Amino acid sequence: MRLLRGGMRPNLIGALFGWVWLAIAVVPIYYIIVTSLRTQADYYVENPLSPPSNPTLDAYIQVFANDFWTYFLNSVIVTVATVAVILVVSFMAAYVIVRSRTAFSSRIFSLFLLGIAIPIQATIVPVYYLIVQLGLYDTLWALILPSVAFAIPISVLILTNFLRDVPRELFESMKVDGATDWQMLWRLAAPMCRPALVTVAIYDALNVWNGFLFPLVLTQSADKRVLPLSLWNFQGAFSSNTPAILAAVVLSALPLIVAYACGRRQMVAGLTAGVGK
Repeated sequence: MRLLRGGMRPNLIGALFGWVWLAIAVVPIYYIIVTSLRTQADYYVENPLSPPSNPTLDAYIQVFANDFWTYFLNSVIVTVATVAVILVVSFMAAYVIVRSRTAFSSRIFSLFLLGIAIPIQATIVPVYYLIVQLGLYDTLWALILPSVAFAIPISVLILTNFLRDVPRELFESMKVDGATDWQMLWRLAAPMCRPALVTVAIYDALNVWNGFLFPLVLTQSADKRVLPLSLWNFQGAFSSNTPAILAAVVLSALPLIVAYACGRRQMVAGLTAGVGK
């Protein structure tokens, strides 16, 4: 057996398992895409894994004709608003925790860490009651506010651990030059923590975009549905039209794929910094 550079033997078993895992991940994605390009009649007669003999976009046209843009716009509004609030609140909280170093800030940080241990499913009844009492039921705010609350703890953890790596001398030098905490926050801390901010933005956007429980419980009108809930409804409307259902899945997943592809490296770096301490 040929040795690799440095005298190491190739790990054939590891490579084999790597190819198997790649097939497990790729084959379902390939099946979804090729099936969405078939007609309903071809779906029942062709090999599921063969390329479509007559590729067509009819399934996508049918999805667009069933208020897909309304659900897509609702998901965009909820995701963008939620992530924006999370970034601002979590970053300011992390800055106070790192810079103040008081007993009060330590207790606040412990309180945030406690929030990570609380599952969403265990609080859905009180959240529902609170949203109803606030008069926000069946609105997009009913999805934004709880999503912000449950995403802040992990976001603060990531940003706090990243901010601790910023040398204190940089803050002290800016303070000597007359900079306020607000200026140090946005002119020094924000640029230095860009990987962590990208991590929080993508991680929370993925969770909010794919969220199903809150839309199911806290909304009921068709014009307030988001994409995960609309996919459930599409499954009922297109119960015998599998290509149309999978076309809706492809369309709903595209924004997530683009966001992950654009920020993958910074997201990995930020997550490593956030959980490595």
